[in-house]
Amino acid sequence: MARLRTDSARLRSQIDALGRISEAPSPVVTRVLFSDADLKARTFVKNICRELDLSIREDAVGNIFARWAGSNPKLLPVATGSHIDAIPNAGRYDGVVGVLGALEALRALKICGFQPKRSLELIVFTAEEPTRFGIGCLGSRLLAGALPLQKANALRDRDGHDLTYWRKRAGLAKQSMKSVRLPTKRYSAFIELHIEQGPLLEKERIPIGVVEKIAAPSTLRVQLTGVGGHAGAVLMPQRRDALLAGAEIALAVEKVARTTGSPDTVATTGVFRIEPGAVNSVPCRAWLEIDLRDTRLQTRNAALKRIEAGVSNVCRRRRIQFELEKVNVDSPAICAPSLVNTVSAVCDELGLRVKKMISRAYHDSLFMAQTCPTTMIFIPCRGGISHRPDEYSAPNQIKNGVQVLAYTLAKLSAKIDS
Repeated sequence: MARLRTDSARLRSQIDALGRISEAPSPVVTRVLFSDADLKARTFVKNICRELDLSIREDAVGNIFARWAGSNPKLLPVATGSHIDAIPNAGRYDGVVGVLGALEALRALKICGFQPKRSLELIVFTAEEPTRFGIGCLGSRLLAGALPLQKANALRDRDGHDLTYWRKRAGLAKQSMKSVRLPTKRYSAFIELHIEQGPLLEKERIPIGVVEKIAAPSTLRVQLTGVGGHAGAVLMPQRRDALLAGAEIALAVEKVARTTGSPDTVATTGVFRIEPGAVNSVPCRAWLEIDLRDTRLQTRNAALKRIEAGVSNVCRRRRIQFELEKVNVDSPAICAPSLVNTVSAVCDELGLRVKKMISRAYHDSLFMAQTCPTTMIFIPCRGGISHRPDEYSAPNQIKNGVQVLAYTLAKLSAKIDS
């Protein structure tokens, strides 16, 4: 196969153009599931797929599939992809590099005359971010069967709208949700290109990371109910302040994460809302959402139990009623050694140093690993920063990732065994 040529200027232009499709002014990127910005961004990506003559379909929850048909339809396809939704106040590279970069990789393969034996398929996953419903990787969870349909249909956003409401808004309600789950042996492999979202590659000046393991995530949702009242009239001994209980819980979460004995335990109280939210009123209700992760399942689970016990202890002592929901408690993903070796071999052929890594952030790959052999290709991002408007990966760093992805897809699509 001839040396691939990727167009960094075109790809950068596409990334910038997609970044301007946002619910907030530039440089902020906000694209919540099925918002106007999200729907417009989906159209933007599908138009590029059409330019490349890829066949497009969209399932009942909005996962987008764009296929380059291979010469042997009996062979299982090779898939790649990521997401384009973005949390509020985010940047333009998270997920997007894995979608637009994959399209540039396919374009480069087409230009050089490559013909895949196995079909190559791009997947643009629905709602990797947990912004709309408080649960991440909605589309890939449903593809893998990791989220029961009953639970998916019961999801509600802050305004009380369910998934069916948003599917109707996106024009997807005519399809059955039962059709979303992937059939057995749908893909031979899945490779996701992504910014590292950490500082290691940049710090060590290594252009490519290949992921061997993805950390186990979990999310807790806690509702606290105390007793409100006038800030001047309710004396301190009688207080049953929901905010203070929540603050104590958040500090307990931090303490648990710092004392597990594992360097990979991280915990975040990322949502903390109160009512009534008036300076002269004792908070009567509070809502917390807690993110807990570790690469070791045993350590994560032990920390989860300590947090649950901490919530109960704080609320009992402060005379606060509580409801605790486990939104998700997922296992880590072990990436396929054969794919890790393939990516490493491609890097050697291209003269690029490569580092085998653990992904402490979780991605759609966590759930694709339940359906087929999976790994991820990481590229550096400045300062390890992500989920912020100053998120950045340089054009040459993205180019390296796209080239590694393209050659990896070519090797995998040419395999006729398994």
